[in-house]
Amino acid sequence: MTDTFEPGTIYLEDLEIGMERGLRKVITDRDIEMFAEVSTDHNPVHLNDDYAKGTMFKGRIAHGMLTAGLISAVIGEQIPGHGTIYMGQTLKFMAPVRPGDEVLAVVRVSEIDEKRRRVTLETVCSVGDTVVLKGEAQVLAPSRN
Repeated sequence: MTDTFEPGTIYLEDLEIGMERGLRKVITDRDIEMFAEVSTDHNPVHLNDDYAKGTMFKGRIAHGMLTAGLISAVIGEQIPGHGTIYMGQTLKFMAPVRPGDEVLAVVRVSEIDEKRRRVTLETVCSVGDTVVLKGEAQVLAPSRN
């Protein structure tokens, strides 16, 4: 998989099993602070160094849903892309993401139901060789028809 893709749409008629897209993003302190403001989740494990050092993580971590938001970005911008409607998403959080980590979010087509315009997508986020989040999304893909 290459790391750069242009935003746009891959229509239902052009999708194929195994097709994938992704993005890389370094998670910054500012990202975490902004996510806390937007979500109103001010859990100190995300925002307070002293508090977080006393947790099982031994330091601050990003919100899990901030990481999951990268999957949404790939789905909404790349595959299937513009016009896609989210139907559902499962998520399993496997490891923490810390400020400064570079996350790779990858979305891969695993099933296509052309009659209903439904597409099932395998979703994975990793930091280096460590899978930090995995799941599956169901979307309504845009169609030319």
